[in-house]
Amino acid sequence: MEELKDIHESELAERDRRTLDLLLCDKTTGARIKWATSGYASYGRGYNPSDEITPERITGDFEGIIRPRFDKTLDDQVKRTRDNAEVFTPSWVCCAQNNKVDEAWFGHEGAICSNANPTTGWDVNPERIEFEGRQTWQRYVDKRVLEVSCSEAPYLVSRYDVATGEIIPVERRMGLLDRKLRVVCENAEDSDELFEKWVVRAYEATYGFDLQGDNVLLARENLLATLDEWLLWRRGEPAEPRLRHKVANRVAWNVFQMDGISLSVPYATRPAPQQTLEIFADQQPTEPLPVKVRDWRDCTGGTAIEFKRLVKEVR
Repeated sequence: MEELKDIHESELAERDRRTLDLLLCDKTTGARIKWATSGYASYGRGYNPSDEITPERITGDFEGIIRPRFDKTLDDQVKRTRDNAEVFTPSWVCCAQNNKVDEAWFGHEGAICSNANPTTGWDVNPERIEFEGRQTWQRYVDKRVLEVSCSEAPYLVSRYDVATGEIIPVERRMGLLDRKLRVVCENAEDSDELFEKWVVRAYEATYGFDLQGDNVLLARENLLATLDEWLLWRRGEPAEPRLRHKVANRVAWNVFQMDGISLSVPYATRPAPQQTLEIFADQQPTEPLPVKVRDWRDCTGGTAIEFKRLVKEVR
């Protein structure tokens, strides 16, 4: 069994600091994402839940302190499950549930993957994906998807089985973004400009959030690494820096750190509106800072709006 090689932040910092900065950025505040977990407090100052995750805190002597769940000790896994209700879903279960999403969209089973089970994994449709009527491939790529409490984003991208670390070959990947990228590869390869446009749109339609900063970083890294792996498999070369930076910016906006109960940025506040004039108040009241996300399909090319507004519109 071939196991995943972890992404090294030190190498990324030396090779492409701009990308690492994007992956650590909280787009709502303009600052860094925060740890939002006590699991790193033993490293000392700068590693408390309310502290920011900076490049210096995860590179050099601190390289490798953020690791995928399968690479953590059993004690760490149990502690995160107990303290944070963190549970990782086997890939075949992710595939089965993603298949249901596709079944509702296509109107039939097995359009891309089928027969998900714990013994053999799943079957992949070896033929070109067919689209009929108004359900075009462009609409499929533009279909917005969101993974709630995404951890390492196994429903969005399936680089490896999060339970075992076993690598999943590109041609067998079943994440929701993987499926979009496959469709782009099958329908937009005649023109580099068209191909890049729809790769970017696939990322713009893919969202996820988590409370813990290490999970947010791992999820973002997985989405960005998926870009290079699909291009290497299909075209024989990774994404050029310009495209990678463009996609990294989308990933930084779309995979965000959020308290799922208050729909706010952890450890961030803003002045609360005052109902009455308090002349002798010692300090101005505050309220949690709502998370903002990008609507990439508006006429301005991407307006930042509060996530809770989207939730109200859906309801």
